[in-house]
Amino acid sequence: MDALSCALLPGFCSLCGSPLPHLSSAPICAVCWTEFPALDGPACARCGDTLSAPSLDTAAPFCRACRLAPPPFVRAVAFGLYQDRMKAAIHGLKYDRLHPAARGLGRMLAQAIAQLAGEAPAEMLVVPVPLHRAKHAERGFNQARSLAVEALSVLRKSHPDWKLTLASSTLMRLRPTESQAGLTTRQRRLNVRGAFTVSDHAAVTMKHVLLVDDIFTTGATARSAALTLQRAGAASVWVATLARARRMYETRYDSRTMQREDNEALSSHALASTLQGAVRSSSHDQPSF
Repeated sequence: MDALSCALLPGFCSLCGSPLPHLSSAPICAVCWTEFPALDGPACARCGDTLSAPSLDTAAPFCRACRLAPPPFVRAVAFGLYQDRMKAAIHGLKYDRLHPAARGLGRMLAQAIAQLAGEAPAEMLVVPVPLHRAKHAERGFNQARSLAVEALSVLRKSHPDWKLTLASSTLMRLRPTESQAGLTTRQRRLNVRGAFTVSDHAAVTMKHVLLVDDIFTTGATARSAALTLQRAGAASVWVATLARARRMYETRYDSRTMQREDNEALSSHALASTLQGAVRSSSHDQPSF
């Protein structure tokens, strides 16, 4: 029946354009699904960035950025590089309404999260990086939440003793931000500075948080969100993304600048929390913003 249906109503792979031999909810061919290679090789023990040269400290190898200014999260992991098939699939999910692809991509995110098993706490709140409400209304969904839902479905079976609880509305984006694409490291950090707040501090106080997003580029968004969660009382913040981009280092962007901006971000978060004082809602499984 599948072959007949495909002959009468032919479908094509959204990534490579090849005809699909079978009906599929996600129009991605079997060959393309095999072309999402997982990250391998030496990586930073903090942010997961690829290390171009062996570290002198083999026990805890860190990239240059994490040595200069350690991020406020414990560790970040990702499945693969943001390029080729991965880049096309994420673009299709976010902008071309290729919603069914979230299931296959979510399985990859689950593999990334599984790298933390045994190291991360046994109980964690899973917090998708939120969209601003205007962007959420325009797009109709939050891709980070969609990926998190699919990943948790897989992890509940593969790691039944690991208590991962989706908390979609714990983190909120206070203001719309520009697209990070094309911005320098400093511009990215300034773009998201003070952009987040926690809806209910009691929901995260002394809780361990797994922050989930689709892409990790320079870490500006992860830093800002993790700082906000720490400020609200989170015991620790970990990060998992579907993909990560190769970091392009900027020599003029030094540790003093990064530290100063982190301190300024904390001041912005404090002001944001004051303005947001009336917002106190349940953190579990509410629509993301």
